[in-house]
Amino acid sequence: MTFLRGFFPWIAYGAVAWASWQWAALLALVIGCVVLYADRAEGLSPSFRVLEYGSLVFFAGITVLAFVRPDSGLRTYDGALSSGWLALVTWGSMAARRPFTLAIARRKAPPEVWRTRLFLRINYVLSAAWAASFTFAAAGQALVTGYGLGLTAMISIHLSAFVIPLRFTASYPERARARFLDKAGGHPYVQEAQPA
Repeated sequence: MTFLRGFFPWIAYGAVAWASWQWAALLALVIGCVVLYADRAEGLSPSFRVLEYGSLVFFAGITVLAFVRPDSGLRTYDGALSSGWLALVTWGSMAARRPFTLAIARRKAPPEVWRTRLFLRINYVLSAAWAASFTFAAAGQALVTGYGLGLTAMISIHLSAFVIPLRFTASYPERARARFLDKAGGHPYVQEAQPA
């Protein structure tokens, strides 16, 4: 559940957008503010909340657009726009040397491993998997919408964009640690420190 917390606004938006674009965007914006506030109240560093801030920017823009221009043609492409924005935020987090998964992983890992090469590498790989998934989803959703391939295809692409990287996220860290132990022996984080 910790991993999905940052995606709560997106899940709410996807669940409600079919009924009302405007209210789905506003609901997602409110949920995004609540999630970010809860994170800050728990003392989580704002510098690692890339996904949460990116979500607020997207949903603030979509809320304004949805209420000012409810008949906008962009409404048709909201699935592709959502996935495209998530891809942009995720790739951007890696370019800024703050892979979005770091904030989530720091909730579970002890502080002494946060700056190790293995911990950082795992999070770069996980973030790249999510970014690639969102990129393919954006392209797939744009094609489905453009060619009118239907709701079933759209839902399949949207669910795959979350399920595939979520499964990878659940299994990859242990495999990476096991590989490191096989190669180097000992504790997976010993002598792996590097400055952030």
